[in-house]
Amino acid sequence: MKRRYLEVTFRRGKPFAAYLYLPRDPGVKSARTEKLAEGLLVDYAVDGKPIGLEIVDPGHVELALINEALGSLGFEPVDSDDLAPLVAA
Repeated sequence: MKRRYLEVTFRRGKPFAAYLYLPRDPGVKSARTEKLAEGLLVDYAVDGKPIGLEIVDPGHVELALINEALGSLGFEPVDSDDLAPLVAA
């Protein structure tokens, strides 16, 4: 996958969890997970490259926190349109 994308899981019409997939080669899986902040985890591949952000409490994780995390991992920030599905419900 060459581009990042957001996948949102809904429960009773509300965002329950989300995952921001980061660019990675096909078939790459998570080897370890680290907590970055309350409600935000990062998954790493075996080679140590970040492959995704787990947003475990989407109602309380803000754009600024996600962008801070992305910046610390060496990725460009997202804008509010990228995260629109989290607030759509």
